[in-house]
Amino acid sequence: MPVIFFGHGSPMNTLAHNRYTEAWRKLGAAVPKPKAILAISAHWFTRGTAVTAMVKPRTIHDFHGFPQSLFDVEYPAPGDPLLAARVRDLLAPVAVQLDESWGLDHGTWSVLVHAFPDAGIPVVQLSMDGTRPARFHYELGKRLAPLREEGVLVVGSGNVVHNLMLMRRGEGVPAFDWAQRFNEKVREALASAKHSALIDFERLGEDARLSVPTPEHYLPLLYIAALQGGDETMAIAVDGYEAGSLGMLTAVAGMPANEEVNAELPQRPPT
Repeated sequence: MPVIFFGHGSPMNTLAHNRYTEAWRKLGAAVPKPKAILAISAHWFTRGTAVTAMVKPRTIHDFHGFPQSLFDVEYPAPGDPLLAARVRDLLAPVAVQLDESWGLDHGTWSVLVHAFPDAGIPVVQLSMDGTRPARFHYELGKRLAPLREEGVLVVGSGNVVHNLMLMRRGEGVPAFDWAQRFNEKVREALASAKHSALIDFERLGEDARLSVPTPEHYLPLLYIAALQGGDETMAIAVDGYEAGSLGMLTAVAGMPANEEVNAELPQRPPT
């Protein structure tokens, strides 16, 4: 199976039809049908590591201030307790709690509603331990590699650049220079498989501090980078900026050849 990092952006992308959601739709149509999906979302940032293990995960509307139509969205994908147990075993000796209370948060369902709109594929979420450094998350991602051979699609969902405090409202607002520089460095590291640069992103100084003021939206990318095979390229499915300080990069490794998708998805982010 391929592995995908989705730059999910605003929850309103759930209801939108734009170039990002079109790219997600094309990715969902292009990948082999997964047996199940394991999602690492920016919005399940915990103390310790957990994996959802319920049969019917609830749709979590973990936001406020949005229209009722967004709260009305349901993504009724089944869970997969056997996959949850498999994830726990793969990540040992890290202790992984089998969780029965969380569900699917908007970092997961806002992209899957486009990529897999029928909600027929079982979905399990893996939380990220907020007490651990970036390298821990990368190494944890590497342990998930056997899932790719078992028909499980592993996806990360967050944003490479995510600074809500500096967002600028308005149509066609240009990206901050620091956001463009940081996003470009990430793209270069993905293209060359220089994963150490992704792990040590803080060495990029002020650009990194502004682009990643808190780590939860960046860390899902490390799980996906860790799963990139040595002979695989990381393709950029779509990229761009919203509100000046929100990066929308979506990247995929291991995608089967698909000329239509590769030809139509933009490769450089508009500024």
